[in-house]
Amino acid sequence: MKRSASRWAAVMLGLSASMAGFGLLSQERTIAPETQEPAVSGKASQPKADGKKSDNFLRITRSEDGTPTAMQTSLVTYQLDAAKWPNAQVVLVGAVHVGQRAYYRELNRRFRDFDVVLYELVADPEVNIPEPSQGENVRHPVGALQNGMKEMLGLDFQLDHIDYRAKNFVHADMSPSEFSQDMTKRGDSMVGMFARLMGAGIAAQSGQQAKGQEIEMFAALFSRDRELKMRRLMAEQMQSMDVQMAGLADASGRSTLVTERNAKCFQVLDKQLEKGDRKVAVFYGAAHLMDMEERLLRDYGATRGEVEWLTAWDLMNK
Repeated sequence: MKRSASRWAAVMLGLSASMAGFGLLSQERTIAPETQEPAVSGKASQPKADGKKSDNFLRITRSEDGTPTAMQTSLVTYQLDAAKWPNAQVVLVGAVHVGQRAYYRELNRRFRDFDVVLYELVADPEVNIPEPSQGENVRHPVGALQNGMKEMLGLDFQLDHIDYRAKNFVHADMSPSEFSQDMTKRGDSMVGMFARLMGAGIAAQSGQQAKGQEIEMFAALFSRDRELKMRRLMAEQMQSMDVQMAGLADASGRSTLVTERNAKCFQVLDKQLEKGDRKVAVFYGAAHLMDMEERLLRDYGATRGEVEWLTAWDLMNK
């Protein structure tokens, strides 16, 4: 039973990593999507010293009795070094690939205010605009898994609702050949990365914790409120992005899936800044953003501005 529970913990972590895309500032506030869904109130945070990085880009809000109420992702603003990039601003927009329709509607509305939105998608440059319910979410195993999870959780798939045809959207990710070449160069594979992720999940969970999660999982699957209870279970796992990152990295602390794709994204960022874009959104899975923040602070002399939170999953209602 202990071995089975440990395996279950690792599988849960793997599922959460696939959906996550595999606080901190001067002011913090929660933004409700344009919908009748209830907003979750947020509190202003005290400023933190510039030398420290953000704790995370995804959080769960709770009621006074500890009940989960929402899973939220952040929009974090950074002002770049004014001497090199006058008036340039980069906003890291965290995403989960499966969420509520109102969440993606709100993101679409906000993206209209940017000079450029850099987005993730492993695709060839000439065919890098995803089609609803086509492409990566069907053909790629990880995308197929995400697409299946949306049904179990009663949510929607990102590629079906984000307007990737907007004029200010720019592809900022590897092509399939670049992805494959980088994996080969590193002597790595998707199987190897998933094995490391499972190992990290097992190491992070005690046998008793994993057993408890296994029981909760089976109870949720046969509950009348299956979608809500499964959402709560998965949301708790998705908060463990530090474990996910550790599991994905190889011996050098890097991975094709996260750090090297981030490097590619920042090459595109440099080109857009050279073109004169001064209000840039980087729209990537929340699991990518810890590394991206480090790059902004280290390489762009960035200082943090405001952080806002959007509700991706309602954890109170079906």
